[in-house]
Amino acid sequence: MFFLSLQGNARDCAHCKSEESNMCSLLRINTDRGVMINDGQSRFSINGKPIYHFVGTSTFSEYTVVHVGCVAKINPLAPLDKVCVLSCGISTGLGATLNVAKPPKGSSVAIFGLGAVGLAAAEGARIAGASRIIGVDLNASRFEQAKKFGVTEFVNPKDYSKPVQEVIAEMTDGGVDRSVECTGHIDAMISAFECVHDGWGVAVLVGVPHKEAVFKTHPMNFLNERTLKGTFFGNYKPRSDIPSVVEKYMNKELELEKFITHTLPFAEINKAFDLMLKGEGLRCIITMEN
Repeated sequence: MFFLSLQGNARDCAHCKSEESNMCSLLRINTDRGVMINDGQSRFSINGKPIYHFVGTSTFSEYTVVHVGCVAKINPLAPLDKVCVLSCGISTGLGATLNVAKPPKGSSVAIFGLGAVGLAAAEGARIAGASRIIGVDLNASRFEQAKKFGVTEFVNPKDYSKPVQEVIAEMTDGGVDRSVECTGHIDAMISAFECVHDGWGVAVLVGVPHKEAVFKTHPMNFLNERTLKGTFFGNYKPRSDIPSVVEKYMNKELELEKFITHTLPFAEINKAFDLMLKGEGLRCIITMEN
């Protein structure tokens, strides 16, 4: 059985050969490309006019053509209507915690943003054995659902007159051991970095900020031995690593069902987008009609 990933892994470039990177030089995600790499042409057309590919996979079509580097072989017994959520956001959040933040067992972790990616990061903290998982979000309605993903405490920045990093530092005797930012908002990114403990704290940025956003913090935050990291797709190499993530699900170590809040036929795909835009639900599975 095969699994498609928007993050490629051609296995030929310096990034693919390095154990420290998953940023394939050939197949790094390019939302503007829309064509096959080898000849610059689309494989789809209608009435003689080309239809362009979508982030290298075009998975909203019944049949597709992809580069081999975007295909991973997985356990044939894995249910595709469950493991399909690993193709993007869930792997991104999960890997940000397990592969990049790497919280020690018993540590404290702050998760900024409790959407699907943030909850996947919380799931990673749960799997890693974190003792305190602090969820940070402006939407209080997300707090109850987040408990299912291991979140133990909640902070809504709107409830305080002081910066949220100060609130978290007071809650944790100087700061959390790890933080994972999943909002893409520059203020949240700065808070996620400044809320980690000096000496050993690690902050991981997952969200994609506005192109004109500027990250500003005092240099002493680095000199006091805080670490700031970035990640894409949770630092997973799709062809090499996603099969093992699927096995985590098959072994009941990773719970994917709780991320799936809706299932709709392809004819109702616009309803799925509406649910996403309204923030109603986490992941919606689209099924192809016969």
